[in-house]
Amino acid sequence: MGNLHFYRPGQGHGLAHDPFKAILAPRPIGWIGSVSADGVRNLAPYSFFGAFCDTPPIIGFSSSGWKDSVRNVQARGVFTWNLASRAQAEAMNLSSAPFAPEVDEFERAGLVALPGKVVDAPFVEGAPAAFECRLTQLLQLTDADGHALEQWLVLGEVVGVHIDRRWLVDGVYDTAAAGPILRAGGLDRYAQITPEAMFEMARPTGV
Repeated sequence: MGNLHFYRPGQGHGLAHDPFKAILAPRPIGWIGSVSADGVRNLAPYSFFGAFCDTPPIIGFSSSGWKDSVRNVQARGVFTWNLASRAQAEAMNLSSAPFAPEVDEFERAGLVALPGKVVDAPFVEGAPAAFECRLTQLLQLTDADGHALEQWLVLGEVVGVHIDRRWLVDGVYDTAAAGPILRAGGLDRYAQITPEAMFEMARPTGV
C-alpha cells in the first residue's frame, strides 16, 4: 500500500492544502435565499449542500458558524435554494462576502429578488431553477465523541419549484444545458457541467 497517502484528520493531513473538500467534489452549491426577522433579505452560497430525500423532496445545507442564513431560517422557518449557473457565477461569488446582517446581498450582487409563491422568502431571477423550502430540521452537528461543533445542518422540504422553461426539452430537464457550476475544492476552484461531461449508464436489473 506504499502508493497511498494516509492521515488521521485530527492529527493533520501533511499536505499543502486539506484535500477533504477537493476529494468530495465537485459539489452543488447551496445558494440560499432568506429573510431576517427584521425583513432584510439575505443571499449566501454554501459549499456543503445536497439532497437527502425524494418523497417528499428534502434538501439541506451545512453552515460553519451561526451565520445569517441559519439565523433567518430559524426565525422564519423558510428559505429558497437557487441553482448557481456560469452566467451568475460572479454574482454568486460576490454574495459570499462577509456582509453585515443589515446588508441585502441581492442588491449588492446586482441581482433581482423574486417573491416566493409558497413561502415568504426570495429567489434569484435568472437562476435556471429554484426551490422554495420549509424548514424540517435544524441540527447542531457533533463529532464522533458527541462533542458539539460550531456547525449547523439545515434541512428543508421543497414545497415549490421554479424551472426556466428554456431548460425543459420534451418535458425533461436538461442538466448540462443550464450551465450549473459546482465547488471543486481548494480556495477558488469551481467546475461547470457541460454536455461533454454527461454519460449514460443503466442500473443493473435482475441481479
